[in-house]
Amino acid sequence: MEVIKKVDCIVICGERGEQAQNEAYRNGFSKLKFPNGKHNKHPSLAIDVMPYFKEFPHVRWNDEDACKKFAKIVLNTAEELGIKIRWGGDWNMNGIEDDNWYDRPHFELIK
Repeated sequence: MEVIKKVDCIVICGERGEQAQNEAYRNGFSKLKFPNGKHNKHPSLAIDVMPYFKEFPHVRWNDEDACKKFAKIVLNTAEELGIKIRWGGDWNMNGIEDDNWYDRPHFELIK
């Protein structure tokens, strides 16, 4: 709720069932098969969310700068709220974007 007060965004995916998770895996959008992903928990521990633009195209998958700016807003908001999350652009959370698996829309709770 707090992020949407700062920037318009759209939820792409939250909880995934077995069929959707395994399809994401087959299509290269996930490295995990069901039930091993955080999207597979109930309630979901992961969300795929992107910035939303008023002008078409509304979701810009390849706009790296917009995704980075959005991720920074999400990460800072979570920190302000005391919520520990990880972004799919920096899996090891060292502040440097990861080259091995870059999942721009993905944010997950750390437990």
